[in-house]
Amino acid sequence: MKSARRKSRGAVGGLRRLAEPEPIEVGVDGAGSPGQVAGREVIAIRESWLVEDRWWTSDPIRRHYWEVVDERGAVCVVFREPGNRWLVHR
Repeated sequence: MKSARRKSRGAVGGLRRLAEPEPIEVGVDGAGSPGQVAGREVIAIRESWLVEDRWWTSDPIRRHYWEVVDERGAVCVVFREPGNRWLVHR
């Protein structure tokens, strides 16, 4: 029975990433924080944080994240990478 269970799991497919970030259009306010996300006004910023990782490698990660609430009440997390590239976690 165990081998059948393993076989069925393998048949479903291998590992895959979930919630891959997607590019998004973000307008910033005077402080550089998101003021509009996908054409909708940001009415609140719940939280913001900076992630710096893999600084010891030739390909470090530096991202500034914001959890925002838009005018419809939808919540999302957007982040900015170097080069002013914006992405969203859905």
